[in-house]
Amino acid sequence: MDAHKAKAKRAQRRRFRVRKTLHGTPAKPRLSVYRSNFHIYAQLIDDDNEVTLASASSNDKGTDITYGGNVAAALIVGRKLAEKAKALGITAASFDRGHYRFHGRVKALARAATEAGLVCTGLTDEPKKHKAAPEAPAKGEKKKGGGEKGGGGGEKKPAGEKKEKAEKAKA
Repeated sequence: MDAHKAKAKRAQRRRFRVRKTLHGTPAKPRLSVYRSNFHIYAQLIDDDNEVTLASASSNDKGTDITYGGNVAAALIVGRKLAEKAKALGITAASFDRGHYRFHGRVKALARAATEAGLVCTGLTDEPKKHKAAPEAPAKGEKKKGGGEKGGGGGEKKPAGEKKEKAEKAKA
């Protein structure tokens, strides 16, 4: 199978997997996102009546967006869609990311829409912070887990003793 066909097939499977749990209603429509290399598009879709309630894109007439393939354009499109939703009386939407990761332009659009009043994501999920490095054991204590590389299980000298021997050799 051609590499491009395989990639498209994987994307289609991801899209179907994401969309099978989402359904837009008139009260809570589905916010669908499409991302191209140069623009970003968003729609509020009522799946019950099969109609698009509102849409916004970086390619619309009257926008002052020079390049629509960046996060700044996605922020503007998200705010614009939220304004149109407010005018229709819509306050919540189910976010449909399609086959795209919730990252970069897609994430920026969703966050901007939520901050502008169209609740489609939880803003409480902050970026994950890395765990702090484990504290080094005090001098003379054994480390848990069998040591650094290899996990040999043999006794190893604490790091402090090597430094002391090196200092004595210099003196």
